[in-house]
Amino acid sequence: MVDQKRDISWYEHARNYIAMKWDDSPGNTRRTLAEAMATVTPAFVKDTKGMPDARTVRSALYGWAFNKNRWEEEPPAEVAQVLAWFQRKSLPTSALTDRLLVKAALRALSKRLDGKTAAPGTISRKRAIFYNSLEFAVDAELLTDNPLDRVKWKAPEQVTEEVDPACVPNPAQAAKLLTAVRDQSKRGRRLAAFFGCMYYAAARPAEVIGLRVTDCDLPRRGWGVLRLHETRPRSGTAWTDSGEAHEKRGLKHRPRKAVRPVPIPPELVALLRWHLTAYGTAPDGRVFQTLRGGLVQDTGYGEVWAEARSRALTPTEFHSALAKRPYDLRHAAVSTWLSSGVEPQLVAERAGHSVAVLFRVYAKFLKDGDDAANAKISARLGRGV
Repeated sequence: MVDQKRDISWYEHARNYIAMKWDDSPGNTRRTLAEAMATVTPAFVKDTKGMPDARTVRSALYGWAFNKNRWEEEPPAEVAQVLAWFQRKSLPTSALTDRLLVKAALRALSKRLDGKTAAPGTISRKRAIFYNSLEFAVDAELLTDNPLDRVKWKAPEQVTEEVDPACVPNPAQAAKLLTAVRDQSKRGRRLAAFFGCMYYAAARPAEVIGLRVTDCDLPRRGWGVLRLHETRPRSGTAWTDSGEAHEKRGLKHRPRKAVRPVPIPPELVALLRWHLTAYGTAPDGRVFQTLRGGLVQDTGYGEVWAEARSRALTPTEFHSALAKRPYDLRHAAVSTWLSSGVEPQLVAERAGHSVAVLFRVYAKFLKDGDDAANAKISARLGRGV
């Protein structure tokens, strides 16, 4: 009888889990938590009679049920109906001792809304969050143990996380793209050095957005240094405490006060010196700003990049995956360093990766060095004879 009184619906437990994680989570993590709970929750209902279509369900759960920032707001009538349906139909959390139910949730998190298999990283993140939510249920004495530990399940076979070389521009193509950015418009000229930081310093877009002039050593001659220590990821106004679209965070997967120094070649030093002379800095010292002094937006630089591709690439290249995203400039930087013979450990350090991630993501570029490595080994063996 005590156990029955303690038991609550999965829907209520999932909201309790979101509430527990919310305050200590950045905006993008909150979005990921909400997405995972919105994906598995439809698997834990008594029946599907009256359930709306999948997109309506996902929108209501993701945008309202599992977004704590909106819990004090009055949802639209159609959203309120969806949430009321789940409150009525949700199974008790204790029902998750049924392995078939848990397997159904695992199948759900491995699929996108269109029914296609989700990306490996997406499946892994959602499964980890689902596992953690079940651990929370154990701590709350809603379950005696984590049912995922007793379920045998293998994620669907998928493509690896390796970067596809077909997406990565070579130095000549990258130079043409940066020129096309600079020459297309006033907005493009303001972003030439922005894209240059991605290509020459392997900086992530969120790292470049938060770059300050005090983070830059830009000598008149020779190499300079960028000291990256802040990111401005875009989470969306619905997911942040401040109500602003961007958050101020430390480096990805690093302690809050960590600094990553990246040596930059004279080409980027010249670009940044020109940019600062032409446009100055934002009031808070940021190197890059919009015409109105705001943060550079992904939609804005995305439009500039799309136009640059149309100008710089051949029709065949334009319709391929080559440099499809600005982020491919970062891949180009890392691949250039690797192909130049820079030690993988140093490349990983400059790019802000672990060595393990570098070998996993850039495996195909590392393989390109086999011939050179074999030649060195043969030369050494020959000298030993």
